[in-house]
Amino acid sequence: MNTMRKRVKKEIRLFEPALVRESIRQSFVKLRPRLMMKNPVMFCVEVGTIIMFLVMIYSFSHGDQGSPLYNSVIFVVLLLTLLFANFAEAIAEARGKAQADSLRKTREETPANVIADNGIVTTRASSQLKKGDVFICEAGDIIPSDGEIIEGIATIDESAITGESAPVIRESDGDKSSVTGGTKVLSDRIKVMVTTQPGESFLDKMISLVEGASRQKTPNEIALTLLLSGFTIVFLLVTVTLKPFGDYSQTPISIGALIALFVCLIPTTIGGLLSAIGIAGMDRALQANVISKSGRAVETAGDLDTILLDKTGTITIGNRKATNFYAAAGVTEDQLIECATVASLSDNTPEGKSIVELAASKGFRHPSMIGNSTDLSYGLPGARVIKFSAETRSSGIELDGRSIRKGAYDAIKNMVEKHGNTFPVDIKAIVERISANGGTPLVVAENFNVLGAVELQDIVKPGITERFERLRKMGVKTVMVTGDNPLTAKYIAQKAGVDDFIAEAKPEDKLAYIRQEQAAGKLVAMMGDGTNDAPALAQADVGVAMNSGTQAAKEAGNMVDLDNDPTKLIEVVEIGKQLLITRGTLTTFSIANDVAKYFAIVPALFMASIPALQALNIMKLASPESAILSAVIFNAIIIPILIPLALRGVAYKPVGAGALLTRNLLIYGLGGLIVPFIGIKLIDLLIAPLI
Repeated sequence: MNTMRKRVKKEIRLFEPALVRESIRQSFVKLRPRLMMKNPVMFCVEVGTIIMFLVMIYSFSHGDQGSPLYNSVIFVVLLLTLLFANFAEAIAEARGKAQADSLRKTREETPANVIADNGIVTTRASSQLKKGDVFICEAGDIIPSDGEIIEGIATIDESAITGESAPVIRESDGDKSSVTGGTKVLSDRIKVMVTTQPGESFLDKMISLVEGASRQKTPNEIALTLLLSGFTIVFLLVTVTLKPFGDYSQTPISIGALIALFVCLIPTTIGGLLSAIGIAGMDRALQANVISKSGRAVETAGDLDTILLDKTGTITIGNRKATNFYAAAGVTEDQLIECATVASLSDNTPEGKSIVELAASKGFRHPSMIGNSTDLSYGLPGARVIKFSAETRSSGIELDGRSIRKGAYDAIKNMVEKHGNTFPVDIKAIVERISANGGTPLVVAENFNVLGAVELQDIVKPGITERFERLRKMGVKTVMVTGDNPLTAKYIAQKAGVDDFIAEAKPEDKLAYIRQEQAAGKLVAMMGDGTNDAPALAQADVGVAMNSGTQAAKEAGNMVDLDNDPTKLIEVVEIGKQLLITRGTLTTFSIANDVAKYFAIVPALFMASIPALQALNIMKLASPESAILSAVIFNAIIIPILIPLALRGVAYKPVGAGALLTRNLLIYGLGGLIVPFIGIKLIDLLIAPLI
């Protein structure tokens, strides 16, 4: 189904000309010290650039700090270093703002048909709607605000939000009751209660998040910033102490050379790209149609140890079909079929509908199936419908003194035994056989006497086993959550390849399992859409709520999946890991290439007065001036070269942590050592004749 949907969103190119122009402008705006102070490494570069500007002015009238041309080149290159770093952040933000602009176009002033307390319908602007207001929408109307359907069912076009052209069905009294402002009603009529205050709608929050206005640094980002700041302080001390060493050895060291050394030694590469990596991580989540309420949620997804996945719709196709009726001893199949059908007439789940269809295929047709579809008594005057609930795990109907129930084996067994009746041994054996074969048995009872069982069969999604294997290679434990009995759950778990399962699960069971894993020091994620999932979504380190779910679920989770795809959690894990790996690899590369710049500048400063240091000039650079300029130029141009990698992310493969560390050290650690040697030498060959 998802593969057949047509994307209506246009993917933004990496370097869209309009975005590049705006980013260049913002690169200069971001030079303001108040903004630069948020990035300690680049703020130090800015301070060095200002000092270098003063040195350049001074050198025009004095000759003790080098030639004006030499100092001017260093100043310009340092300024470019700042602009390149600002451009990396600006282009990442601009891509987010472009997404926000496309969303903002859907947020137009929309008239709302509001129902007053006295029942009179009045028209009001969408911006004037308050939480608790009730409005009506009919076919062709734009939904004016976020809300919950309290009456009716309708087909909704959510392409403005999700990018999917396929319409979806939303209805009252369920986990698919949530609607989003800016989407369009295609059919029928619904009554909706507003669930947000003005300016706090889902669309408003999305725009704020993708613009980066509410983006805060994650704990890992803060820790890395502190580490880089520590490196900066250490290299500042190293640079300052070189001046007395130079005086002692009678080696004149200019201020320009000291600033160039300082800027080249501090981790400017990762310092300049750090913000862009974080913003791009949230952007990649958005491209997967996942709205993350914070960068921390995306980052945490990369560190997950355990994920809880619902069986239905995630691991299995979800539309379980009734395949057989098994009558108990002394009960005819017709009796069983009649009661199973009557108990399923008000059941709108795929399972309930399939029972009615199977009964029809065997020749049984209840009057309500051919009568008035709007008959709320389902062709059974005086009937009282018992809806399915997660607590009772059963449903049914009360009719003319008959109490008919269908539900899970243990739920019906407890109900029957509680009323003093015995559960048939033959049906127990049939239940065990169905479960052992991966089916789901539903037991049917009338007046608390078991009539038989209905077999439901579920199909494991193609390719899901391979996806779980990918997660296992990442070190992530998968847990299947299902309302099935332990035998069925075990069969499906083994067939799908999950690591653990929770059978006969109730909402509190999910919450207890999450707390148990967290108590062991593990990070846990889960996905949900119902109000009963809200406590577990709030407790989980990563809680992904479906956009079609209830408002309570969306508020409890820290991510919202616009596609309502139960398997999206697996994709979120990969996005999180890609973010962490990108940051880690570029940090490794940045620190490694400082070594090459050290070997370029330090020998150049002292080899005139200390000839023995000539041995450290392993790159055979032409002169001290060309060595310093080559290192500073390389230090500047490596930032824009790495911007595409920071925005797209390092390619991720599901391998173990040890193998991943070895791979990254070889590619980015060794590469960080070798590439600067080659780059600095090439630049030296180009500029040496010009000096």
